[in-house]
Amino acid sequence: QVQLVESGGGLVQPGGSLRLSCATSEELFDFNSMGWYRQTPGKEREMVATIYRGGKTQFPDSVKGRFTISRDGARKKIFLQMNGLKPEDTAVYYCNAKIPSRQYWGQGTQVTVSS
Repeated sequence: QVQLVESGGGLVQPGGSLRLSCATSEELFDFNSMGWYRQTPGKEREMVATIYRGGKTQFPDSVKGRFTISRDGARKKIFLQMNGLKPEDTAVYYCNAKIPSRQYWGQGTQVTVSS
């Protein structure tokens, strides 16, 4: 059973930074892609960062230039560095991993941006 475990969420002031981590039980390159999604009540889950097996990354315009995604294969982890945080970034952030036949999710970690 694939496990994804997020950590690093919390409360931060506007303009601040947070670094989320996602640890997996699998080799990172077993997945076609890994990434981060976020969700707020009443809204659909949205992708905020993806890193593909070959290293290409993808971000929506809402976080481009503020968020970066990276990975450490030896530690079987991916990271989401979030800078210049805004109140609208407040959400539960989920780690995601995809293979052709299915995708996997972590349990989520809360990020709250508030003064």
